[in-house]
Amino acid sequence: MRLLCLTVFILFTQALHAQKVGLVLSGGGAKGIAHIGVLRALEEHEIPIDYIVGTSMGGIVGGCYAAGMSPGQIESMILSQDFMRWVSGQPEKEKYSYYYREEDSPNFITLTLTLDSAFNTQVNTSIANDVLLNFALAEYMAQAEAISKQNFDSLFVPLRVMAADVFSQSQVILSKGSLSQALRATQTVPFFYTPIRVDGKYLFDGGVYNNFPVDVMQQEFNPDVVIGSNVSSKIFDEYPFGQDDELLDNSMLFMFLDKSNPEDVPASGIYIQPNLQGYTAVDFAKARSLIDSGYVQTIRKIKEIKSKISARVTCETVALRRNDFNNQSFPFLFDDLKFVSFNSKQQLYLKRLFGFPTRKDPELPISEVRSRYLKLVSENYFSNTFPTISFNQQRKKFNLELIRRKQKNFQLDFGGVLATRDISNIYTGLNFYHFDKQLTHAYLGFQTGNFYTSGTMATRIDFPYMGGFFVEPRFQYNGWNYTAGSDLLREDQATLLRRIDRSYSVRLGFPLREKAKLVFDGGGIANKDNFINDAAFTNTSVLDELKLGGITTGITLSGSSLNRKQYASSGQTFSAALRYFDVNESHAPGTSSIRLLDYEASHQWVMVKVNGEKYFGRGRISTGLLFEAAYSSMPFLVNYQATLINAPSFNPLPDSRSLFLEKFRALSYAAGGAKLVLGLSKKLDWRAEAFAFKPFESLQQGPNQQAFIERDLLKVSMAAGTSLVYHSPLGPISLMVNYYDDTENQFGVLFHVGYLLFNKSSSE
Repeated sequence: MRLLCLTVFILFTQALHAQKVGLVLSGGGAKGIAHIGVLRALEEHEIPIDYIVGTSMGGIVGGCYAAGMSPGQIESMILSQDFMRWVSGQPEKEKYSYYYREEDSPNFITLTLTLDSAFNTQVNTSIANDVLLNFALAEYMAQAEAISKQNFDSLFVPLRVMAADVFSQSQVILSKGSLSQALRATQTVPFFYTPIRVDGKYLFDGGVYNNFPVDVMQQEFNPDVVIGSNVSSKIFDEYPFGQDDELLDNSMLFMFLDKSNPEDVPASGIYIQPNLQGYTAVDFAKARSLIDSGYVQTIRKIKEIKSKISARVTCETVALRRNDFNNQSFPFLFDDLKFVSFNSKQQLYLKRLFGFPTRKDPELPISEVRSRYLKLVSENYFSNTFPTISFNQQRKKFNLELIRRKQKNFQLDFGGVLATRDISNIYTGLNFYHFDKQLTHAYLGFQTGNFYTSGTMATRIDFPYMGGFFVEPRFQYNGWNYTAGSDLLREDQATLLRRIDRSYSVRLGFPLREKAKLVFDGGGIANKDNFINDAAFTNTSVLDELKLGGITTGITLSGSSLNRKQYASSGQTFSAALRYFDVNESHAPGTSSIRLLDYEASHQWVMVKVNGEKYFGRGRISTGLLFEAAYSSMPFLVNYQATLINAPSFNPLPDSRSLFLEKFRALSYAAGGAKLVLGLSKKLDWRAEAFAFKPFESLQQGPNQQAFIERDLLKVSMAAGTSLVYHSPLGPISLMVNYYDDTENQFGVLFHVGYLLFNKSSSE
């Protein structure tokens, strides 16, 4: 009888004072995704979670749970392709504005610096682009912030987030304010993400000083039972002999993570460490397996957990509480745009460019705000602008706040290509930005090698009026030397041609929504071609010299969402151009010319060129289709060779521009083909492609070296290639075998490292 009474008394006492359970989630990079499995297992077995303290990825997972997301919702987010882009900094080109996209260059290394008025420089050492991550966190946490009024104790589950102040070398416990900023701060791994200010301080990853904050849980919430989930790899008391080679790649992460000690969890608590052997801190692609590891290990511990935690809360009760919390959310409408650290002129520019707020649209939904933000940060200069979303409790509307971080106003680009043919070159680009009433971007680019040299000088000035437009004065020099080279299969026959292409122009560009832009341009050209008219060439031979100088104007409509600037496998691109020429022709004959006297003439013509490329399919296999058509009313120049050199050309394969393909040039043509891309691994592709070129007005050489038109409905030239491409940090590494229906360049093998990219000529 006494035992029965004692049991009833204990149960009654527990009912009056239910156990409070605190969950501590450690940092550990991608391995912190295992915490989702821990949460799922605890909920399924009706274990209450009354408080959460998290660090780094543990802070992200815990913060999402505290904000009212279920383990299933967190899992769906983590497994999405969007999440991979957020954490890796990969741009979603289909969502970015093409208006700001610069012309493709062969750079593969970019060094960004801050240059002030006193010419002091500071290198920005962050590796990842955090544009998408920052807005995603602000968007996902906005409603919870509004409901809790930025008090972390009023979230669905009371929360603490750990961060680090590296200047005072101390931990920072975040308990109020912007939840999205707290989660962003706790995962700011030094040198990977750019730090942000919270309450005026730059904060870094909480794992720097407290990667497993059991002590913070006890001092902040004093729960009855602590469950500690640790995924940190830094558990070595002594040097890990025999494992050091495998761990070396993660040495930078170890350097900045505080050691996680299992003994921090008191004897009354439960310690969970998922089996994550073989996983690294950057294995985000293995998220599903990581979640399963956390779930399985928690299930193994569930008997111990239930023995120490007698309180239970059913899944239905948790779901009802979660719904009650989320049902307090507000219509996701924005009616104000705020700024931090931008001057009045810059704010006016951003308001006009952002187009918000306006009388026409006094309120904007989150989808439109997200779209306009992505348009803004598509310009590289604004990619360092940090967004936050706040809530006005009086108006019951949301505000987007743009915070100016340290601006990356000076940029150095390096790149080029190494190849088994004599087409190797190096590239350097210099960029400087100035932002006030307008955004000014000055650019200098140089490319040099035996085959190709170039120099570009341009200044783009962006104006925020009428939805935005830019004016760009531009000078460009291109030089091609098609002198014979060799590759692995053959010795080339002599293609003796040297081209110098100079242009100066002013461009006027307008965005067409986010997918395309319209560019008007006008200016002058001063081109020179030196060539021979036959294959016979000796040391005493003199080349013909052809000069074309005059004016050209044009209009171009273009857009692109290709995932890579070379060897793409997804997305699409298109271009349609109309160009007018009014030039003077000047010809000085060489020893291979039958003409004896200099020749001069004036010409006017128009050229139209349309092309498009689109890839289909997802996963490991994708197919692509390419189409191009051109028409030129250019009259015959002094001879066949001069006319052929300046006729429109089709360049279907990566090395096509490095070859002078006579059978792929014509005054009018249609061409197209198909591509097959098979992903052998994450970064290794096998490609096969084939194309057909159909000239409608093909150029032929007459008996006196003059050009004439041949119209042969059956005439078609073919090109095909196959290649293995590895997408490395230094650009593509490719081994290709190509075929052209061209006497001089029929078969070829080319191995190259880097981007085979060249500027367009003035006639394009």
